[in-house]
Amino acid sequence: MLKCFKKINKKDTGVFAAGLLFGTAGIKLLSSKDAKKLYTNCTAAVLRAKECVLKTATTIQENAEDIYAEAQQINEERAAKDAEEYTDVEDVEEAEETAEEASEENEAK
Repeated sequence: MLKCFKKINKKDTGVFAAGLLFGTAGIKLLSSKDAKKLYTNCTAAVLRAKECVLKTATTIQENAEDIYAEAQQINEERAAKDAEEYTDVEDVEEAEETAEEASEENEAK
């Protein structure tokens, strides 16, 4: 019967017993009132950080929407100005052609 005890590795058995002891102590420590208080405070800090991040994200999104709207307005104004200038150039060219035709008619008479 003593032969089976000789096959037991004392080092592995000691490591197992130490792990069991630390595991039991860890569970007691993690479920204590102080640990619960720590968990509660950490969770509250995370929730505060979440609120801050969401508020900042909302502000950034609103600013981006404002910037986008202003950029669209600038592009529309620029397009209208370009269209107006293009029309003015066509009017000037037509006026020059009309003046040339009138001067040619005057020369022909």
